[in-house]
Amino acid sequence: MVFSKKKDKFSDMLIDISENMKTASEYFVTYKISNAHDLKEFFKTVKDYETKGDTLVHTLNKELNQAFITPIEREDILQLALILDDVIDGFEQAAALFEMYSVTQPTDHMRKFAALLNEAVIEISKAIYLLSERKLELVRARSIRIKEIESNCDNLLRTSVKNLFAVERENPIKLIQHKEILETMEEIADTCQEVANTLETIIIKNA
Repeated sequence: MVFSKKKDKFSDMLIDISENMKTASEYFVTYKISNAHDLKEFFKTVKDYETKGDTLVHTLNKELNQAFITPIEREDILQLALILDDVIDGFEQAAALFEMYSVTQPTDHMRKFAALLNEAVIEISKAIYLLSERKLELVRARSIRIKEIESNCDNLLRTSVKNLFAVERENPIKLIQHKEILETMEEIADTCQEVANTLETIIIKNA
């Protein structure tokens, strides 16, 4: 089914989900952690965003089940909503690891990861808005950029793990903990790429 000319409620709901994801990402990348109390607040706030995301997706799914006509295939709308929610889930998992392992001093590589992830999320948010405006070629450009960022995250993971084994050889517990956090952050990048793939599928179907 092709897009209708008017912006529909499902486009607005997808924008709401992506904006919540973007707000969570911006909080994740900018929040300053210096002690255990900060960590608890950090995790709690990210968890709140994740819970809000679940509610938004639940509402969208309910509306889909009641809708007779949708602007694009309902399966594509739901898939996009679910994969956007998976991005927020990833941030919640990463925040949980920071809190569980009492990481009050994120490494430079962790900060670089967070910055790259936030850049990818911003691109996703732009793409969702452009999708609602039916600007498919511009969506494709955002999708390509998301994949480039994911590739940068792959490179950063290799560099950061190599660095870990060089500087934390005498502290295997810390090495394992930090490696798990970095790998979890790279998984968020993979999920962002899945968003890009889903967007490209929608573009092909509706071009």
